[in-house]
Amino acid sequence: MNSSEKIIAVLLGLVLAGYLYFDFAGRKSAVEEPAAAPAAAERQVEPAPRAPEAPVPAPSAVFTGVEQTAVLENGELSLVLTTHGGAVKQATLKRYARDCGEIGEHNPAYRFDFAASPLGSMGVEFDTVAVEGDRAVFARGDRVRTVTLEDGYRVVFEDSAVEGYARLSLGAAAMGSSKNDLLSVDAWELGGKKPHVVHYSETEPLKGYLAGAAGGCSGAGDATGMPRFTPEIPVAGNFAWVALKNRFFVAALCDSTAPVVGFSAVVERDLSSGKYRPKQVSGTATLGESQGPVRSVFFIGPKKQALLSALGMRDVMEFGMWRWICYPLVWVLNLFYGWVPSFGVAIILLTVLVRLVFWPLTHKSTVGMKKMQEIQPLMKEIQAKYKDNPQRLQQETMKLYREHQVNPLSSCLPMLIQIPVFIALFNVLRSAVELRYAGFLWIPDLSEPEGLFAAYLPFGGLNILPILMAATMALQSALTPQAGDRNQQRMMVVMMPAMMLVMFYNFPSALSLYWTLSQVLSIVQMYLIRRQAKPVPQAK
Repeated sequence: MNSSEKIIAVLLGLVLAGYLYFDFAGRKSAVEEPAAAPAAAERQVEPAPRAPEAPVPAPSAVFTGVEQTAVLENGELSLVLTTHGGAVKQATLKRYARDCGEIGEHNPAYRFDFAASPLGSMGVEFDTVAVEGDRAVFARGDRVRTVTLEDGYRVVFEDSAVEGYARLSLGAAAMGSSKNDLLSVDAWELGGKKPHVVHYSETEPLKGYLAGAAGGCSGAGDATGMPRFTPEIPVAGNFAWVALKNRFFVAALCDSTAPVVGFSAVVERDLSSGKYRPKQVSGTATLGESQGPVRSVFFIGPKKQALLSALGMRDVMEFGMWRWICYPLVWVLNLFYGWVPSFGVAIILLTVLVRLVFWPLTHKSTVGMKKMQEIQPLMKEIQAKYKDNPQRLQQETMKLYREHQVNPLSSCLPMLIQIPVFIALFNVLRSAVELRYAGFLWIPDLSEPEGLFAAYLPFGGLNILPILMAATMALQSALTPQAGDRNQQRMMVVMMPAMMLVMFYNFPSALSLYWTLSQVLSIVQMYLIRRQAKPVPQAK
């Protein structure tokens, strides 16, 4: 690898490392490094203008009657319904444990608590509720509301009559226990040049209050004097769906026969910390003027691509500009898991597949680097012979490249092409609900760092995979054909692995597993090429 190639390789590596570090650090900054409390004047959020035809609805009614509850249940969800709003008070995802381990008495299933903001409520208090199979019927005089539990974590609300504008509660989403968790409100906005997804953890007016905001409330700060809840923060626009989510789960209004002409959100901060930390976000959608029955469909479940895609909501996955690579990768990962029910093995098979896809390209690149290394004596002879004639030196150098079929930039192209794939894998492996509490060998949870002996060691415990990753990176650099001075080679062999070790140490172990195995396969490929390489004639 010549000096220009090394400069390009280092720059590409730094770009990749910077993207991963700042993107990952930004998403967890509000949890590990809690956000600074805005000044008192800054904490007052200026209301965004509402849709011009949508007046501000009256606040939800205060319920005074005796509460009655009912339960709807299938193999996926268990819902506790209340006559206070004819809404969902609690939703339990029966297939997902609250903590790492099997679901049991001491480790119940994951639960959405909507008690303070019942999902689906329009502020109407009902007198009676009756369960009929997979649905519950609420009644109050002539007004009837039916709540139906469907497969795919869907809950359907059907109201016999809704007049004028209405406020529909979106429930709430709470921050998970992981220090890598996030909290966001996402929506599919219908305005502008074309419909598009908006992640309000990255966009005003909610950006500064939600985990995952790299800007806004950044850095540690004292939250003394901040209220427990933000003011109700309105967002104007026309939306196809609105979702409240954390890292792995989502509660969303995914469809309604009445137009959604805006929504509002309230963020609760974590009072157990002296620094600002978001704890929960609740929301309310504003439904446009409608006459007659209204049907609203909610999704309360995991951020699973197949389920969200069926509802037209797969952008809740937050894959960004790399979605065109991420969606196939998630599909392939689940395909492999269907063959071998271990996500650790599925990641290994995915790594092998990616390496096989790029094998011809990396093979050609490595052969090219090997040739570049072998023609260095001839190159030095030309440089010495034509050191006073730059034009002739360039001509003879290009002639040497042609004679030996060498491309001086051949080693950079594979790296450049693989960067988008690696970033896509980073996005997939850090947020795939499939990896939540998925164990493999000594790793209890592939979505988190290993954290071995965390009670006895600093920095979150011992993470073996990042150390193996750094070691294999150093070995790979040492085996890579080099051309140049020893200081540059030492930088590639020592500095880059050390930098990646520091950056990757607290990343999800699934990502470290992929990157370590990928480098092992690259080392095998280099070994095979070195055995097959034919010597190049040396200078006389």
